[in-house]
Amino acid sequence: MSNAKNPLQTVNMITFGGGYSLPAWVAQGQGFFAKHGIEVNITHTPNSVFLMKNLIEGKFDLTVTAMDNLVAYQEGQGEAEYDGHCDLVAFMGVDDSFQSLMASPDIQSVADLRGKKIAVDALTTGYAFILREMIARAGMTDADVTYERTGGGPMRLKAMLDGNYAAGLLATPLDKIAADQGFTKLGTARDLLGRYQGRTGFAQRSWIKNNEAAVIGFMRGYRDAMDWLYDRNNRGAAAELLMANDASVTPELARLSLDILLDEKGGFWRGLALDLEGIRTVLALRTRFGMPQKTLTDPARYIDLTLHDKAFKGRD
Repeated sequence: MSNAKNPLQTVNMITFGGGYSLPAWVAQGQGFFAKHGIEVNITHTPNSVFLMKNLIEGKFDLTVTAMDNLVAYQEGQGEAEYDGHCDLVAFMGVDDSFQSLMASPDIQSVADLRGKKIAVDALTTGYAFILREMIARAGMTDADVTYERTGGGPMRLKAMLDGNYAAGLLATPLDKIAADQGFTKLGTARDLLGRYQGRTGFAQRSWIKNNEAAVIGFMRGYRDAMDWLYDRNNRGAAAELLMANDASVTPELARLSLDILLDEKGGFWRGLALDLEGIRTVLALRTRFGMPQKTLTDPARYIDLTLHDKAFKGRD
C-alpha cells in the first residue's frame, strides 16, 4: 500500500466497455491496483480509432484491447491518423476475444448474409478480419456483403437492435443481450480459429521503459482481480458489477455471462500470459487481409515477455 512518502502513481487506461473490462473494474474497486502502488483512471472508448490515436499520442498510458490493433498500427495498417511515433509492445494476455457472430432473427446461416449490411468497429481491425474469414468460409467474398463502421460493441449492438444491420460480431455479454432479443448465433471466433490472442495489455515502449514499476503493479492488480473473480464466493458481487456498468444486463444475463467469462477452460486467462500460437493466428489473418499487404509471422516483434517474468516469477 502507498503512504505519504510513496503516493500512488496515476495510470491512465483506455479500453472498451463491456463485460471483458470486468477484471479492471474489480482491480479498481477492490483496491488491488492501489495495493500495488497505482491508481488507475479507466476511460471507455467509443471505437478503436479513438483508442489507438490517443494511446499513440500519449493521452493515455496503456490499454487492454485486441492484440490485432497493436500489430496493425505497428505495421502501418491502422485506420487512424496520428501524430508521433508508434512503438507499441504487449506485456500481458487476457482472453481469446469471446467474439460471436450474431445475426437478426430472419438470418439462419452465414450464407443468408449475402447482400446484407454488416456492422464492424473499424474496417481494418482483427475482429473485422475474423468476420471476413467467416464470410469467406461460407463461400462468399467481401463484395457479397456490405461492411459499415459503427463503433465499439455497445454502439454496434444498438445499431443491430435498431434494425440497421443484419449482423455483427459481439462479445460476451453483448451477444447474450442480442440473443435475448431473438438474434441468431452463427458462429464464434473460437470455433472458427481455435487459438487466438484477443484482448491484450500493451503500451508504448518508451512509456513502459520509464514506468516499469507501474506496469508491473498493473499486471499484479489484474492478476489479483482474476483470482478474486474465479473465487465462486465472489460471483454475486461480480454479477452486481456487470449490472452496475450496463443497465441492459439482467441478473440472469449476468449469470450466463459470468459462466462464459469465468469458465475454467475457456474464460479469462488467470495467468495473463501471452499466447504465442494465438498471436500467430492474429498475424495470419492480418497477412491475408491487411493493407498494405505484408507477410507477418513473428510474434516476438510485438511482445515483451520479461515483464511477465518480473511481475509473477515464483508465483506460477
